[in-house]
Amino acid sequence: KRIVKRLRAIFFFFKQKTAYEISACLVGSEMCIRDRPYVNNVPHLGNLIGCVLSGDVYTRYCRLRGHNVIYVCGTDEYGTTTEVKARQEGLTPRQLCDKYFKIHKEVYDWFDIDFDIFDRTSTPQQTEITQDIFLKVKQNNYISEHTVSQLFCEACSVFLADRMVEGICPKCGADGARGDQCDACQQIYDATELKTPQCISCKKTPIVKDSQHLFINLPNISDNLLEFVKKSSDKGNWSQNSKSVTLAWIQQGLKERCITRDLKWGTPVPLEQYKDKVFYVWFDAPIGYISITAKYTSEWRQWWKNPDQVKLVQFMGKDNVPFHTVIFPSSLIAANDNYTLLHQISTTEYLNYEDGRFSKSKGVGVFGDNAISTNIPSEVWRFYLLVNRPEQSDTQFSWQDFAIKNNNELLANIGNLCQRSLKFAYSNYNQQVPHIDESKLTNVDQEFLKHIYDTFLKYIELSEKVEIKQSLRVAMEIGAICNKYMQDNAPWEAANKESGRSVTVVGVILNILRLISAIFEPFMPSFSAKLNFLLGFEERTERDDRYFKFLIDSGDHSILTKLVPGGTQINKPIPLFRQIKEEEWHALRERYAGSQVSN
Repeated sequence: KRIVKRLRAIFFFFKQKTAYEISACLVGSEMCIRDRPYVNNVPHLGNLIGCVLSGDVYTRYCRLRGHNVIYVCGTDEYGTTTEVKARQEGLTPRQLCDKYFKIHKEVYDWFDIDFDIFDRTSTPQQTEITQDIFLKVKQNNYISEHTVSQLFCEACSVFLADRMVEGICPKCGADGARGDQCDACQQIYDATELKTPQCISCKKTPIVKDSQHLFINLPNISDNLLEFVKKSSDKGNWSQNSKSVTLAWIQQGLKERCITRDLKWGTPVPLEQYKDKVFYVWFDAPIGYISITAKYTSEWRQWWKNPDQVKLVQFMGKDNVPFHTVIFPSSLIAANDNYTLLHQISTTEYLNYEDGRFSKSKGVGVFGDNAISTNIPSEVWRFYLLVNRPEQSDTQFSWQDFAIKNNNELLANIGNLCQRSLKFAYSNYNQQVPHIDESKLTNVDQEFLKHIYDTFLKYIELSEKVEIKQSLRVAMEIGAICNKYMQDNAPWEAANKESGRSVTVVGVILNILRLISAIFEPFMPSFSAKLNFLLGFEERTERDDRYFKFLIDSGDHSILTKLVPGGTQINKPIPLFRQIKEEEWHALRERYAGSQVSN
């Protein structure tokens, strides 16, 4: 059984078929790592759809296609944010990380996120690999030293790292801008550029004080980086916003970036003169993708130092793009140690909440633990977030729309199809799947089966391109096609029962339900498991793990009448979805009216 995990950018490694065997769990083709969420709060729905859930869908699809995929994630635990939050809660950074690590794991377990390892960045492997990469970058002359003017709070007697200071954004004028990036305009700047800065702990105005720091020389890496970006974005079909953000950074001219901070909680710099400093989170944190893989398998180099055999696919929100298409690749390029670089990146816009935005720091919106307490099954949450995935533009979570999507799409289409077809078979055919006589299949049946199979291939094509929202729509289309077939052929009518036509129609539909259980598995795995159980499949087989490969290898639609053997004993049907009534969603909207509920 796979263990659940988590980290903050979703990395997928698609490993091509090779002649050698890495290990029993890695042979074949794929690996995924998701965007590392900070460990300073409970994840909200925007965090889920931007990286964790999207990565889980793609991972599950890859497994069903027969690709060897590992999904590696963990909590991003170092940095200023952790120190600040720990101070606010009266905890040490380690105690804070332990607390939220447990919360994150519980939320992702409940949402059926099927990582292969769930771990964290505060590990010996993280220290070893980060320091090794740094030393190689330094050896290759891409590290420089500079004196930096920093904000220093005299009252707190501490240098103010990025998240410890707020002020007015020097780019757009927005108030409440952090010391490294503005939430309003997404621009990045130095903390000393903030107007009217304040220490977030004591609210006093800091002074400017000098400190010696290490920088990565991005200008000297830019030619190699640009070559990588052009090649990867073309072959990997990067989303348009990923390409535009990345190229804008490069075309504006890359600058040397500071990679050290005056903090205690972090990966220590392995140089004597910098022993009191740690690495900046955006140099250190992405390396967690590698270190957690190293904790998962001693053969981690076969994935991370194997660029000819491995493709890396990443999922994240748009605000994290430059750190993963510019900063992290630059570090690996500068190390010149044959690291696997990004192949494809799928980014999302913002998922807003009702009339505002989700915000972990401000506690606005529905958070993971809130979703658990609603008594609405995880598969319904997964469905709504995925069908509402903000791929091209911002989308909005609305309780009313949540209920409408559940009632009018999920329940009315898939739920209705499963319930009435299984109930009819259970009542009329001795609780068994009726045998299909292939000679009695009509042109209508053959056209229906071909339509279903062609639509399935369209679903496969979209999934290969990581077009998650569209592939879900096509999955729903298969349900609608099947509902129409059942309605048009009316197996309940007396004439069809007497002629035996009902046997064929119901047999065909139950076979398609087996297909439906597979195509919805990436999106709603618990629904798929329930449907398979009702169809009489109570144990998962090796073929089930690679069901899409089996279906595609069969070659044509004739396989669709052989998915559920005639005579298979089915279990007593139960409703797989329920209606969300108006008074229920009204109460939930009131209950979570824009503020995070305290545990």
